[in-house]
Order: sequence, then structure tokens, then C-alpha cells
Amino acid sequence: MTTGTGKFRSAGVSVSAAVPADRGYAVPDQARRVGEALDRLGVAHAVVVGHSSGGAVATALAEHRPDLVTALVLVNTGPGLGALVAPQAAAAGPSQWPPSDEELRHFASTAVSRAGYRVPEELLHDVRDMTPHTFTATMSAMRSYLEQRALPDRLSVLGKPLLVLFGEDDRRWRSSSASEYRAVPGAQVELLPGLGHSPLLEDPRRTAAPLSAFTATHAVRAE
Repeated sequence: MTTGTGKFRSAGVSVSAAVPADRGYAVPDQARRVGEALDRLGVAHAVVVGHSSGGAVATALAEHRPDLVTALVLVNTGPGLGALVAPQAAAAGPSQWPPSDEELRHFASTAVSRAGYRVPEELLHDVRDMTPHTFTATMSAMRSYLEQRALPDRLSVLGKPLLVLFGEDDRRWRSSSASEYRAVPGAQVELLPGLGHSPLLEDPRRTAAPLSAFTATHAVRAE
């Protein structure tokens, strides 16, 4: 879906919920499909925003389509596997499929940290709609991509403007690891106190402020 405001457009693309026609879940394959979707939408240049594992997909897109990506925003994306708070728990996921409501909410509880915040029911539905293979393959693909090369190393050679936003109370990735992105020349790194792994959900207004400012600086205006 795309929306237009003034001379800028925004496009949201989800690549993990549905089973891809080519059955490929590797991060570069996901990035390729995002690029194809943006091509079909007529997007020639984009500031690409990725949350969590989506940040790895955004990075891969910049690697393979530097013509398309003008700048990157990574939101609570760990720079490498060493940044995981609990690697074994993160890889496990629900023990049965489809997961029970209780198990699903327990698994989703680490996605947020703001006191009193409840994970939206529609997001839980999205997880239920995934197949167990999709769930495990997507997580495995993220691990494989980070094992091959850490994100700051990948980003340093791309020369793309970079903004990193990180909820300071993230319970999946250590927020202190955000400092590793400072190795990327010119990178902006901002911690968001009181927010967890999903600041876009927990406090959209506060998260949008630095994101909007960065986008206004680096977006290519549509003709």
C-alpha cells in the first residue's frame, strides 16, 4: 500500500508472513522481493526503514540495489548475534503450532517494554497465520546473515546515510550494542528511554520525530 503526502510517498512492504513462491527465506531473497515490489510501485529512490530483522533486509536491499536506497533507518536491529539478550530463547519460539493464546502472548511479551502496553491483537493474528516453517526459516535466515558478516561492517562500505533508533529497554537485543553502529561513517544513533523492542508501536509519536527529520533530509523528492 502506498500513500502520498506532498511530494513524498511512503510504502510498506511485509516479506515474512506469506510463503514466497520461490520458497526462499534467505535475507538477500527477502530483500530482492522488496526491491521488486518497490519497482512495481514505481519507486525509484527510497529511504528504507527496517525494524528488528527487517533492518537486515533493509541492509541487504542497500547492498544489492544501491541505486534504489538513498538512506537507511534501522529500528532495534541488533548489529550482530552477540547482541542477543537470550540467544537460545530467541531461537526457540512457541513450542507448538498453532501456538496457544497464552504461549503467543508470552513469546510476544519481549517485543515491548513500556509499562501497561498490550501487544495489538492483529499482530498476534499475523503470527498465527504464519506456518511453523515460515517462522523458523525467517529466524534462521536472520542468524545466517549476521553470522556471515555483522551489520556495521556491511553498512560501512555502502556509504549510505544511516539512522539507528533503539528502545533502551529492549529485551531481545542489548540496547548498548547500538553503539557498534557508530563505526559506520556519519551514522546517527539514538536511544529511546522507556521503550523496548518495538518503539514504533510503544510510542509512535516519539519514534517518528527523529525518523521524520532524517527522512526529510535524505529523501529524494518525487517529480
